[in-house]
Amino acid sequence: MSATSFARAWAITRRDGVVLGFTDHDDVLEFDGISFRPEHGMSAMALVQGAGLSVDNTEAEGALTDDAITEIDVIAGRWDGAELQMWEVDWSAVDNRRLVFRGSLGEIVRSRGAFRAELRGLSEPLNHARGRVYHPRCSAALGDGKCGVDLTREGMFVRWPVAGCAEGRLFRFDAGGFEPRWFERGMLIVETGAAAGLSGKIKNDRAMPDDGREVELWSALAVVPVAGDVIRLVAGCDKSPRSCRFKFRNYLNFRGFPHLPGEDWLAAPQSGSRRVDNSGYERVNIWAQAPEDRHDP
Repeated sequence: MSATSFARAWAITRRDGVVLGFTDHDDVLEFDGISFRPEHGMSAMALVQGAGLSVDNTEAEGALTDDAITEIDVIAGRWDGAELQMWEVDWSAVDNRRLVFRGSLGEIVRSRGAFRAELRGLSEPLNHARGRVYHPRCSAALGDGKCGVDLTREGMFVRWPVAGCAEGRLFRFDAGGFEPRWFERGMLIVETGAAAGLSGKIKNDRAMPDDGREVELWSALAVVPVAGDVIRLVAGCDKSPRSCRFKFRNYLNFRGFPHLPGEDWLAAPQSGSRRVDNSGYERVNIWAQAPEDRHDP
């Protein structure tokens, strides 16, 4: 590859399947079915790649444009976690190229009509904690493979049109039929309108006296839904064995350890009397009992 015909090209694939191509060359490059365009003003800083299992990192920056990466899309989080590939290309013969980076977009910062995105290499997941947590509450996510609850079955979700929304965080629905707090710790997902695809974690779920429903998110959506937009609410789980057994009828798949003594029980003086720890289960210190009264667990 000649230094006089050297160019960089990036392909970014969003989670919804949208693919955009960029290049620092002054003309359009095409390969792998992607058109890499120069007018979007995207460029990359020096790429830092580590040997072995060390983490690769770099940054990309560019202008926010109406036909490429819009400010609304960045605010809404539609580019978060997008897959990115970067090549060094001979623009005079694009078959002469090599892949120099593959990873995903990390933190995106906006300022004065431009953006700056952190690029995370394939070794980034090595920074995440691994292993199972031993805790009285369930470690599975509701509906995942370990949990096994079918979130598409009746009662696990509902679709309602928005009656009103304040600050992108407080939603009002002219509907009911579910127990109070049924959707707390669940998900609110916008399905239609300008905010389609956005989602938030539900903080509070209240049944109103007029048979309506009020749902509050932990943090506001970047794009505020309007009246008439369809919202999907997914039931929430507090990770307790009681909810797993009675709300979801799924206790055989409970992934917590409800009989694990809590820290308050371990630290407190033991007299042999029955105690109830913070998981709601009764404990008996059999070793504080007289030998004739002991029974193996």
